[in-house]
Amino acid sequence: MAMRLHTLSGCIEKGQQIHYLPPYRAEHSLKLHDLLNISYRQVEQTVSVDFIKAVVAQRSIKTSEEIAEIEKACNITADMHLTAMRVLREGMKEWEIVAAVTAVALAAGGRLSFPVIATINGQTLHNCYYGNTVKEGDMFLLDAGAETAMGYAGDMSSTIPVGKRFTSQQKEIYDIQLASHQAAVNALRPGVPFTGVYDIACKTICEGLKAIGLMKGDVDEAVALGAHAMFFQCGLGHMMGLDVHDMENLGEIWVGYDGQPKSTQFGRKSLRLGRKLEPGFVLTIEPGIYFIPELIDLWKKERKFESFINYSLLEHFRDFGGLRNEEDFLITEDGCRLLGKKIPLTTEEVEQLR
Repeated sequence: MAMRLHTLSGCIEKGQQIHYLPPYRAEHSLKLHDLLNISYRQVEQTVSVDFIKAVVAQRSIKTSEEIAEIEKACNITADMHLTAMRVLREGMKEWEIVAAVTAVALAAGGRLSFPVIATINGQTLHNCYYGNTVKEGDMFLLDAGAETAMGYAGDMSSTIPVGKRFTSQQKEIYDIQLASHQAAVNALRPGVPFTGVYDIACKTICEGLKAIGLMKGDVDEAVALGAHAMFFQCGLGHMMGLDVHDMENLGEIWVGYDGQPKSTQFGRKSLRLGRKLEPGFVLTIEPGIYFIPELIDLWKKERKFESFINYSLLEHFRDFGGLRNEEDFLITEDGCRLLGKKIPLTTEEVEQLR
């Protein structure tokens, strides 16, 4: 430690720049504070952008060895979701499903890649409360992934009826979400900006909701102005690798946007990835449709986007909840490839497993 301090002090006295990455944990900030003899505020302010850009350029493109390890994580992740689809029954507690899928990850020699989201309240994004009892007529949203011993992650979501079948209303919305998911997957290829893929997913959702009367007006204009965010408030996907949100400590502006500014529009600003896709990228696709009562009440009171949203019909969906499906993809030279074994995606496929 003394030698390192002496060397760094000498470099600082000579006016040389010390390159370091944004600290990921509190102890990292403490070590940098001691090593560089700077305040904690300066630790955050003087990170090396050149170093960040170099690491992002290196880690964004996955090697064949990395892809094999990520696919291993994705296969375990798929088994977690298949297990949930088989064991979920009316009267269970949400935490029983959390325990079942966690056991799958551990039994395969891995661990969870992030805290499991397992809920009948899918409209509450990133919900990690597991105390509800599931009942007939509920939809169960599971967002869970495994991480291998080497640290590579998988990340998938599925939406499962607690009973043997989706209700007609649930199927109607589920099929719109699935159409958005498939449209986004079909658009994945090198050179395409991920913001464009997001727009395709949003427009597909708006077209589907317009067909059943929940939206109206020009779809392109609705998406451009942000009216779609009544139903789709989060991003479409993110980079994945050594962390489930790969390199997230380095900053979305560099990892997801190659230094370009992010949108500040509600909904669109939650898009973690916006840059042009390149061969070797590994990412998720996860559009969702969420009916959030508090958001419905707020926008209705403000008369926001009345030319695009049918608020009278929307009242019949306020207790619907939310749903999404999520898969992991590798960008190839001419398109994309699904990583990991395929899990049931259509309502018919899910019901067959129930």
